[in-house]
Amino acid sequence: MSPADPSVADAVRHGIRCMLMRGGTSKGAFFLASDLPADPAERDDLLLRIMGTPDPRQIDGIGGAHPLTSKVAIVAPSATAGVDVDYLFLQLGVEEASVADAQTCGNLLAGVGPFAVERGLVAAAGERTTVRIRLLNTGDIATSRFATVDGHPDYDGEPGTEGTVAIDGVPGWGSAIDLEVGGGPDKPLLPTGEAVDEIEGHRVTLIDNGMPVVLLRADDFGVSGTESPAELEADDELAARVERIRLAAGPLMGLGDVAAQTVPKMVLLSPPRAGGAVSTRAFIPARVHTSLGVLMAASVAAAVPVNGTVAAGIATASGVDTSGETTAIEHPSGTFPARVHVTRDAGGTWRATSLSLRTARKLFDGVVFPRPRR
Repeated sequence: MSPADPSVADAVRHGIRCMLMRGGTSKGAFFLASDLPADPAERDDLLLRIMGTPDPRQIDGIGGAHPLTSKVAIVAPSATAGVDVDYLFLQLGVEEASVADAQTCGNLLAGVGPFAVERGLVAAAGERTTVRIRLLNTGDIATSRFATVDGHPDYDGEPGTEGTVAIDGVPGWGSAIDLEVGGGPDKPLLPTGEAVDEIEGHRVTLIDNGMPVVLLRADDFGVSGTESPAELEADDELAARVERIRLAAGPLMGLGDVAAQTVPKMVLLSPPRAGGAVSTRAFIPARVHTSLGVLMAASVAAAVPVNGTVAAGIATASGVDTSGETTAIEHPSGTFPARVHVTRDAGGTWRATSLSLRTARKLFDGVVFPRPRR
């Protein structure tokens, strides 16, 4: 699609309807599918120009110069029975002109239900609205429950009152959004069927409870797991070793060649230091997460009760509330209370669902103007 095409000229001249939202600890541009080109290649080219990619500062677009703020959510009415909307997540590169769709984003998922109400795809239902969401990237189904007032999402809440929460990695308080994500009967928790596999001489756990994740022992790589994200990113040798394992894990997890994708996520585990079950440092995959994605946390937590996993060998029982199925996962910005339900069926296959409390906020709503060309 060239700048001379009428559709591009219209987008450049008149803009495209867009809502910028924070979802959990991420931020992204939310669009209705009907407001974007139907052809994926044309759509991706347009989104790159909207975000200002490729450029390390994304200075000529609305991207925030970091993978956590270079994200897009595309939402449409769903034709699936019992589902309200379809959600497609796209991870846009910052310095590289890449658009990846192999993963989903559990943080932006927090904003999908409210966005659907904002755009009139789902009607608010009194003081609390439920939206059923199909995650197109993974096939999972999510249920989002959140407060609504006078037909609109309530993002704020009142500190100290029921239904208002603070999440590590986000300043202040917000109205709680309940998210439940399940993979269905055809999706096992352990893609290879094994609690531990060996890759590049390392014992690893391959797990997917909403997000494909590879769990590694930090001490196997000569690090403590207490390092800052910046310190880990500066270790080129560590990054290369982790990336080799990621490339080998992709096919084993049914993801194929992941060289151009951002999954699986790579998580270094170490003993907890702040009362949690386990401490994490997550590669996403080149940068190191300053906190932890909601579905990454769910995958880590789901590994804790499974005998033989890397997580089970490190986790402490003090960080697990078995009555509420809550596992405290430590990360660089604090602790994530991941709620997961893990079971083993009659055939011996492990399965899991995740429940999480997130917050979201509408930052602006209007039209965005893409660059005429990359």
